[in-house]
Amino acid sequence: MNNDMRIERDTLGEKEVPLHVYWGIQTQRAMENFVLSSRKVHRGLIGAMAMVKKAAAEANRDLGFLTTDQARTIILACEEIIDGKLHDHFPLDAFQGGAGTSTHMNVNEVIANRALEMLNQPKGTYDALHPLDHVNRHQSTNDVYPTALKIASIYALRDLSQVVADLQGVLQVKEKQFASILKIGRSELQEAVPMTLGMEFSAWAEAIARDRWRCFKCEERLRVVNLGATAIGTGLGADREYIFLVIEKLRVLTGLGLSRAENLAGDTANADVYVEVSGILKALACNLAKISTDLRLLNLLGEIQIPAVQPGSSIMPGKVNPVIEEAVSQVAFQVMANDSLITQAASRGSLQINEFMPLIALALLESLEILTNAVRIFAKHIKTIEANESRCRHYLEHSQEIITAFVPFIGYEHCQDILKEFQKIPGSKHFREFLQDKFGKELVGQVLSPQNLLSLGYHKKGQSC
Repeated sequence: MNNDMRIERDTLGEKEVPLHVYWGIQTQRAMENFVLSSRKVHRGLIGAMAMVKKAAAEANRDLGFLTTDQARTIILACEEIIDGKLHDHFPLDAFQGGAGTSTHMNVNEVIANRALEMLNQPKGTYDALHPLDHVNRHQSTNDVYPTALKIASIYALRDLSQVVADLQGVLQVKEKQFASILKIGRSELQEAVPMTLGMEFSAWAEAIARDRWRCFKCEERLRVVNLGATAIGTGLGADREYIFLVIEKLRVLTGLGLSRAENLAGDTANADVYVEVSGILKALACNLAKISTDLRLLNLLGEIQIPAVQPGSSIMPGKVNPVIEEAVSQVAFQVMANDSLITQAASRGSLQINEFMPLIALALLESLEILTNAVRIFAKHIKTIEANESRCRHYLEHSQEIITAFVPFIGYEHCQDILKEFQKIPGSKHFREFLQDKFGKELVGQVLSPQNLLSLGYHKKGQSC
């Protein structure tokens, strides 16, 4: 045997494991079996799983299933993982079979071997402290993994909720800042009727406000966990007192309002909660993509000026592109794709468990992470957007669609006739000037005043416009 290796054994036989690593034989097998991508198991999931293991160790210690030294060293090892000190020892590909068993065993083995080291025992000598008999006492992948995923998701969701609130605030500031800037609205990429630039930002702020509420509310779904369910929801192999105590330990440890599912079998078999949460993330992604597209169009029209953050071309000097909007859109597209993956994976679970939990975890935690980063960058970017009031006024005064404001007073057909008359006039006369020549400055000024254009509905004939 190579002096840099140690021999470990499992039900399939023996295998060499590098002497310096904390993982063991099952992790080593998984490393060889799942060479699929460069994407590793999300660190947030590993940290959350260590929290579950710490809570389990505390419960098993209190109930006499672990000695003081076993519990102490397991807990210390868990705390190191939670603090991010041992992440190099979690090498597994995010794509893996077995409903997450490989990741779970990776955590069990790292905790066990680090705890053995604290007990001055060689790695891999599991008589004093075993990955399964001690670290995994009263647990199964099928209750530990989903519980850890929900904890990791809640923490990530809270980060996302905060930046979404910040983005809403930035949009509302712009709404007030641009409240007096009249412009022409557009529908189907054609000129429509007048509005203000502030109203456009207000519409985006309202959409993001809904996203903020949805993110806040969906945490409730994630707080219900199946810890104690063991393999399929019956709790087989777990001490009854442990099942009730471990959730209390985990609630205190995480600071989250976690509760044990009333129907453990149902919570173990079904992954629809992740689909629901992902759908909420998809809604946010849709809004971000829509806002990004709108900002690019307004920048193209010159009604706003987005900040220049980098040169836009390797061949065209001075070109600046809306790269933040483009990046945010791409994040949104990825989140939409992840939602489809989560839907597929949740729907393909069979009978008492979902075999595709690793894909659900990868897609959900990635969506939460990239959305949080994108929204944070987007808010900072939007804060520095400037309005071009003169450009907004130019489009408004040249637009023939302002005739719509006269429809309640002179009728649709008459307005149409006026448009035809104007379109026969050569030159580039402002449509507003044409209307003033036809109706007089006072009437046109009243009809096209901001108060009349932007009030909710029009005034009856005889009343002031």
